[in-house]
Amino acid sequence: MKFRTKCFKTIVSVIAIMSLAAGLAACAKTEHPSEGERTGAEETAEAGTNEGETQNNESDQGKGLEEMEQLFKNIEIVKPVKPIADHNPVMTQRFGADPYALVYDGRVYLYMTGDDPMYDEAGNLKENNYSNIYTINVISSADLVNWTDHGTVYAASSKGQATWGANSWAPAAAYKNIDGKDKFFLYFANNGNGIAVLEGDTPYGPFTDPINGPLISRQTPTCAEVAWLFDPAVLMDDDGNSYIYFGGGVPTPDMASNPGTARVAKLGADMISLDGDPRPIENVKYLFEDSGINKINGTYYYSYCSNFSMTEDAVKELGFENGEIITMKSDNPMGPFELANPVLKNPGFFFGKGGNNHHCMFEFNGTWYIAYHARILEEKMGMDGGYRSTNIDVIKFNEDGEPTKSKGTREGVGQIGNLDPYETVKAVTIGNAAGIETTQYGETAVKYGSGDMIVTGIHDGSWTGVLGADFGSTSPKSFSIKVRGEGSGAIMVGTEYPNYKPVAFVKVEKPGAEFTEITVDLTAEVTGVQDVFFTFAGEGYEVLEWKFNK
Repeated sequence: MKFRTKCFKTIVSVIAIMSLAAGLAACAKTEHPSEGERTGAEETAEAGTNEGETQNNESDQGKGLEEMEQLFKNIEIVKPVKPIADHNPVMTQRFGADPYALVYDGRVYLYMTGDDPMYDEAGNLKENNYSNIYTINVISSADLVNWTDHGTVYAASSKGQATWGANSWAPAAAYKNIDGKDKFFLYFANNGNGIAVLEGDTPYGPFTDPINGPLISRQTPTCAEVAWLFDPAVLMDDDGNSYIYFGGGVPTPDMASNPGTARVAKLGADMISLDGDPRPIENVKYLFEDSGINKINGTYYYSYCSNFSMTEDAVKELGFENGEIITMKSDNPMGPFELANPVLKNPGFFFGKGGNNHHCMFEFNGTWYIAYHARILEEKMGMDGGYRSTNIDVIKFNEDGEPTKSKGTREGVGQIGNLDPYETVKAVTIGNAAGIETTQYGETAVKYGSGDMIVTGIHDGSWTGVLGADFGSTSPKSFSIKVRGEGSGAIMVGTEYPNYKPVAFVKVEKPGAEFTEITVDLTAEVTGVQDVFFTFAGEGYEVLEWKFNK
């Protein structure tokens, strides 16, 4: 089964790098500073050639560059759905809601509900009712701005691993070393009626269902009365024990102030069973949904989204509002918990369009962050159906060392460390992009949905880019890229902006069904830290990976 992830005709995947001599900047469609006025294909012939050969070589090279310049001069780049400098949302080639973060081996892995736009028979966008969701999107990053697309886990329904379930909502992820090997566990909700668990050998799978049924259902003790049996979160404690938190919903209007639908249970040592019955989490004021759990400085913080039935008096008394992320704290992972602080207002407060509020707090490289969803991607796409995308911002702490009110932004977080352009980079590693799609590559990814991905859907003006690539003090000499397909075209590798400041051109001529590596010399030196962009011309070809060569 092949699943193609559409960029909604405005998004992309990976990029290229190098700052070309100013002469090639004249090819850029977009007007930029005067560097574009200069000419710069000034390569000397190799030692040992005679003067006539040198002149012919330079002439051929110059002609080739002129052809490339002319080709890209008439290319109009696809407009991105987020400004080049913005880091939110973290992914634009697909929607992704209910984010959950797993930090593993120097990377942050984000797992997100696979919101998928629904349309009526006339082609009109329908309101998102989540009924068609059976996938979980996975991306990862070492720097929080360049995200590698690992595809979409086929999690539920007849198309997924948990065939007994209809949907895959609000994932949570954890890993544990079992019998000397790290195992990865992906938990999610079968709509509002139970919790599933999948397991795999890598953070991106392939995932399979080890128990062929729900981990938690309405037959589980204390769970029949939970209005919404969903939204899991998992804590891996320092002592080796693990716990799962879940639940939500308001059974009746008169229970809005204290619904009593939050639960916690200890997980078995195998991570796919329970060690004892779930317990109610008491006095969760105005609970709506969205379980969260963290251990910060020895204190356990349970977090959730408040419901939308708060009175003015309740807001004044409790210090938080409708649809806000709230924390409670305890010295025991199973409670009792007491009210702590609100940490994030509803997305509507920051971005204009609101809705449910779903989050995950995580620590990475000594800093705490909050991942949450908003509707800024669908807004930029001209849609209005409640389709959500993931943002990341920094969590603030008060003087007592507790997470407290933080801010949602479009700018997002700063880059942590630089990308190494001399290592092989997956083409689906993206800081920003437009006009491309990504799709599964290889038998395993095609079957399970997640794994290796490639850039596809390429056409004139589509592009991808990576941010903060560090070339060092000495420029690379060449650039390599792997492509396949029966189509033809060209790729301009440039810096600062798509179709701008070219440093290399790659001609693509029907490379064939298998991925073929093409290596070209750079046309200009590039050093230091640069944003690198790949601008595409032509169609009918796909990209696997790229790298610069010293």
